[in-house]
Amino acid sequence: MTSVTIQVEQLLRTPRPRTGETATAAGGVCDPKLADGPWALDAVPGAPLPMPEYGPGSSNADVAPASTPVQQQIPAEYRRTPVPELEARIRAARATLGDRLVILGHYYQRDEVVQFADFVGDSFQLAQQSTTRTDAEFVVFCGVHFMAETADLLASPGQSVILPNLAAGCSMADMADIDSVSACWDQLTALYGTEPDEQGRVPVIPVTYMNSSAALKAFCGDRGGIVCTSSNAAAVLEWAFQRGQRVLFFPDQHLGRNTAKAMGVGLDEMPLWDPRKPLGGNDSQALTDARVVLWRGWCSVHQRFTPEQIAGARAANPDVRVIVHPECPVEVVDAADEAGSTQYIKRAVETAPPGTAFAIGTEINMVRRLAEQHPEHTITCLDPVICPCSTMYRIHPAYLAWVLESLVRGEVVNQVRVPADVADSARTALQRMLAVRP
Repeated sequence: MTSVTIQVEQLLRTPRPRTGETATAAGGVCDPKLADGPWALDAVPGAPLPMPEYGPGSSNADVAPASTPVQQQIPAEYRRTPVPELEARIRAARATLGDRLVILGHYYQRDEVVQFADFVGDSFQLAQQSTTRTDAEFVVFCGVHFMAETADLLASPGQSVILPNLAAGCSMADMADIDSVSACWDQLTALYGTEPDEQGRVPVIPVTYMNSSAALKAFCGDRGGIVCTSSNAAAVLEWAFQRGQRVLFFPDQHLGRNTAKAMGVGLDEMPLWDPRKPLGGNDSQALTDARVVLWRGWCSVHQRFTPEQIAGARAANPDVRVIVHPECPVEVVDAADEAGSTQYIKRAVETAPPGTAFAIGTEINMVRRLAEQHPEHTITCLDPVICPCSTMYRIHPAYLAWVLESLVRGEVVNQVRVPADVADSARTALQRMLAVRP
């Protein structure tokens, strides 16, 4: 076995450090500040707002835009309370609220939080689950901002969607904003025109990944476009190609490239659009010949995986089954045995014969949880360093206790609301996606 694989297996088998302990005690981490409470990054009420940052974790090198949501400091009592006591207070608040409350937890969430979730899943699964609990007044989404927005779009009248930490955004989603995408669209339509071809296909159809703001979902809804997830991206692209000669795909270049390549689209037919450059850094002929125009965006978790990591896993165990998320770079997807959504990865582990060895390329919290839940397999993460999703890390038991005890007192804090003038068009794009079956 290689030293990398040995280190990862040790990390997976070592008890997870509880909040407040030194993270390096469990092995290498991408940032020692992961041991700190996330409130160290929150704004102090009354003080000038600091420049936004994503914080420790995989996105710590990404530049957060000025529009990144800010979380004000929660009361000191929550910041000082030990995690075991916070957990007891969360359970008490849940019991008091009863059926009025539903808690949703993303696969990438830390165990100290996800243990309280009524439903655990990926972003769209959780939004769908929220629609099954129309009796619940409060939907507490332990995920990131765009997920809470989607839940609000699909929520029933009278339901309040709450994000425990408003600063839990998404660096990928922030890489495509409404102004930049609108400017791109104007340049493309000026080049392509707006007239359909003889098959009735318009020159270009916008497709946004679920990991985007409600404003971008509305942008697609208003322009004949659609939303996709990592599990239905191929079906959505087929839908788009039936209606458009080309697709503008944002914000994740890797999901768009990997999906279109698997459908037979050549890499030379997928120019990359850099919003900082005229025509996205392309010449007009490359854009005219394009079938998919890819936005320059990525997930910082999945961009960490490399073909060299896969080679190391295979050297350690030639029989290893390598599965990666389609948000990984194309070279990584090509080197893996399989690529699929978080739900695909979970099902692959659940249905594999006992004794299967997996090397998985996705967020470390999910990989560790799969390893703990399936001791009949050998499950390792391709990345030898603990580097969780920076923004998912912002959700901590202290914030969950704060929002739940506020609800017990009759106060709704951190409610996420999509403006009415955005919501209708965003729902249109989501409804188009729901009508497409993989």
